[in-house]
Amino acid sequence: MTTMAEQARRELKVEVVGERELRFERVFDAPLERVWRAYTEPQLLAQWWGRGNKLDVVRFEFERGGHWRFEEHSHGQTHGFEGRFGDIVPQRSIRQTFEWDGMPTHVSVDTAEFVDQGDGTTLLRGTTLFLTGADRDGMVNSGMESGMKESYAALDRLLAAGF
Repeated sequence: MTTMAEQARRELKVEVVGERELRFERVFDAPLERVWRAYTEPQLLAQWWGRGNKLDVVRFEFERGGHWRFEEHSHGQTHGFEGRFGDIVPQRSIRQTFEWDGMPTHVSVDTAEFVDQGDGTTLLRGTTLFLTGADRDGMVNSGMESGMKESYAALDRLLAAGF
């Protein structure tokens, strides 16, 4: 049985930092290797990234300079997202750009760090750096946090299934 303290530790925490940055943290009840695979294998990404909506992984070149593109289908609409991978340190961190087709040229730089907690859980720590404070505020006001929570709940279900 999960205690309230353990449950609180697994809640998404999002923090506005400075003029253009967001930081977030989330603990997953799975070893680092499995969380890393869920982030880096297209067939697993497609099962959680789109919050349970149908997600097509159109392109996923997981290497420095590689292009990625996802298309999420919901409510009769298609929403495209894409970017390029920067630095990748296996089972440690991924840096990439992020752009939504609905707001072209509003590119952010996302960094995800994966930390083995030593108890079978993995801490995901991330930052998003926006071009402007207005871009950051627009993302915050768009429902980004609730979307992240839904995606991470889908990731929890995938990890619990033991793929």
